Amino acid sequence: MEVTFLNPGVDYMLESIMAFQRDDQPGFWTEPLYHFYPQLDRAYAAGLSFCGRREYIEKIMRAVYAEQEDTINQKVDLYRNYWSVCKEQITAALSDAFGVDCGKLFQDLQCNLSMNPVAPRFLKEHRYDVFYLNSEKGAIGGSIHEIIHFVWFYVWNRLFHDSYDEYERPSLKWILSEMVVESVMRDNRLSSVNPYFPRENGGCIYPYFFDMEVGGKLILDTLDEMYRTQRMEDFMRSSYAYCRQHEGEIREHIRRAER
Repeated sequence: MEVTFLNPGVDYMLESIMAFQRDDQPGFWTEPLYHFYPQLDRAYAAGLSFCGRREYIEKIMRAVYAEQEDTINQKVDLYRNYWSVCKEQITAALSDAFGVDCGKLFQDLQCNLSMNPVAPRFLKEHRYDVFYLNSEKGAIGGSIHEIIHFVWFYVWNRLFHDSYDEYERPSLKWILSEMVVESVMRDNRLSSVNPYFPRENGGCIYPYFFDMEVGGKLILDTLDEMYRTQRMEDFMRSSYAYCRQHEGEIREHIRRAER
């Protein structure tokens, strides 16, 4: 397993930002940009057409990039160096968790530093983003989250033989993959290098999962018990069956949390 850290350039970052500033995106996805960049006027941007909003955001964010380019390039080296320190224990932990030799998998992962505080990942391209304002520990913590997804869906695809197109938001398979990250992250070899673990430090998954309940029991507790007592393939089957059984409740909770 190997990760190459890159500054992909301002145009890439702007495309990433605007993907989460469309009119159909709820506040959960649009608002972080305005939190981290107070020079952007959220109310003004919301009143513009998408084309107008894009022009407004791009003008300001290009100026931000010009100011921060040297810092971003320095962070590339900082993240790369810390990854080299942690890589062996991360690889070993994920190999044990998923029952595959992760040392032989994903030699071409690419991590793009971005001005976008929402950090997407692209499974088929073996690519993911991290927010450049992270410390080196925060960047590796976020990287572990994303790498768990790459390994999870590698094993999942071998088991179910479905399509990678089914693994993206807002599919139930995507939702499940986001919830189970916390259970995998409990391994001390992972949690010890993730400053966002445990939840009291911010959490390593979307916060709206923490209070999600079915039948008076927290969903994460149910999934964690399954994870601790089942082989990975059995856990994938049983956890997905559980989520399908309660899909309506799960989606309604997310809908209310994201609006």
